[in-house]
Parts: sequence; structure tokens; C-alpha cells
Amino acid sequence: MNWPETVTIKEVGPRDGLQNEKIFITTSDKISWINQLSHTGLTYIEITSFVHPKWIPTLADAMEVAKKIKRVDGVTYAALVPNLKGLEKAIEADIDEVSVFMSASETHNKKNINKSIEETFPVLEKVVKKAHASGKSVRGYISTVFGCPYEGDVSIHSIGDISEKLFDMGICELSLGDTIGVANPRQVQEVLTVLLKKFPAKSLAMHFHNTRGTALANVIASFEMGVTTIDSSIGGLGGCPYAPGASGNLATDDLLYMLDGMGVLTGVNKQKLDKAALYIQEKIGRPLLSHNIQANQGKIKI
Repeated sequence: MNWPETVTIKEVGPRDGLQNEKIFITTSDKISWINQLSHTGLTYIEITSFVHPKWIPTLADAMEVAKKIKRVDGVTYAALVPNLKGLEKAIEADIDEVSVFMSASETHNKKNINKSIEETFPVLEKVVKKAHASGKSVRGYISTVFGCPYEGDVSIHSIGDISEKLFDMGICELSLGDTIGVANPRQVQEVLTVLLKKFPAKSLAMHFHNTRGTALANVIASFEMGVTTIDSSIGGLGGCPYAPGASGNLATDDLLYMLDGMGVLTGVNKQKLDKAALYIQEKIGRPLLSHNIQANQGKIKI
């Protein structure tokens, strides 16, 4: 096949990676970590979430983190927002891009957002409209695209309808989430076959979890369909508090190792990324899940 010449890596570790951790990483450590990531060559970092601290206590310091990081030109600093209140905080923090989110399955949407899918649309539409009025771009996430921990299989027709409504609201990009890591390459291509009839490949991103070790295979399947924007989390950090069985994300460093070896350009410096991975591993106090870090224990110095 023709491999892509370039791939865009969107780092979600500071948000999706930390939201499922049981310990609170200090604000100063988060800031230091994000500052390190800013100098790796990454062009997109999702730094936090403006969800109420009651729901995601590990990111209760979102405002302070967003205001105190040292921003680097050419890097987009993004944050997740659930509603207008969260958006107001994101605007105050001068976030570059906001991300709205919902699920493809009814049960997970209710567990995660406390609303039905239909009740969620008007909330997100108001967020998108106000974000645009404030000069912010908006990205959309759909969770449980490839399977739900409560309902099992998810209808491709439902995914298509939700995607269309989000794009109609004015999102600039849609990230398709394998929240519990059940996807396989054939399924990825079946979903993309349907969506690519409606939306250009450049408007889609893939967000894989590596619960069953299939994330990189699913990335290759996405490339074959022309989708070259990939969400990942350094060290494989991550999981969803409202999705039982969801383990870590696709590890950014594993993805980068593969892409570097294939000669695919990302602009990301592996040595700097590895050092940032070891830094957060030390702060979390347990080994990271990425194969890259495990293979290089003792060889990488902070």
C-alpha cells in the first residue's frame, strides 16, 4: 500500500491520560510535564478538561494549569468542555480549541453525560455556537464507536447520524473513539467506509484504546482508508471512568516508534518524548503500559 508521508499526532495524555488516575498529580508537575511535551515537536496537546471537579477530581486544577503553562508557538492547546459553564472557563483560560463530546450508545451517554443522546445535541450546539463567537475552533468526540461496555455492538447508522449532526453544528474535526478497546481493523474500515461517503478523510481522527493490543493494527487500517490524524497518550496512560474495562490509550511513544521506522514524518522528537514519558511515570509512581518504555527501561534518562 501507499503509506502516508505525514501523520498528525494529537497528544491527549494530560487530559484523557490523567482523568482515570486514582492519585492527584500536583499542579506544578502537570505544568512541568505539559511544558516538556510542548518542546517535543507535537503540534496539538489536549491539556485538561473543564468538567466539574466532582466528576473528574484529578483535573480539578484545570484553570491554573491552563493559565500557567508556557505556550509554544505552533502548538494548539485544547481542552474538553461539557457545557456552557465549562466553555466559559475554557475561554477565560484562553484555550485555543475546545472539544465537545458524546457517545454513540445511549447507555454510555447517560452514564458519562447524564443525558440522552437527543438531549445532548442542543447542549453541544450552544457550546459550538458560543465557542465560534469567541474565536475558538471546536473539535468533536464520539465515544463507544466500536463497542459499548453496556450495550455491546453499536449501530453504524447511529454513528453516521451523530457525526452528521456534529458537523452541521460546525465542528472542524471529529475524533472516533474506541473507548473500551474492542475494535479490529476490519471493523475500523467498515465504519470508515460509511463515514467517508459523507465526510472527507482530513476531517476525521481516530482515538484508539489498546485494551486488547489491537490499537496499532487499527491505526494501519485507518491509514489504508486515508485517515492520518491519530489521538494518542504518552506512555499509554488513560481510560474512561464511566466505561468499565477501558484501559490505556494507544501509547504516543509506541505510535511514534512505528511511524519513525516506516519513514512517516510526524515532526516529533522521540528522545524528548521518551523523557517526558519517564517524567510522568515517576510522578504517577507505577510503570507505564507502553511497549516502548518497557523495552527501554534503564536506557532513557530524564
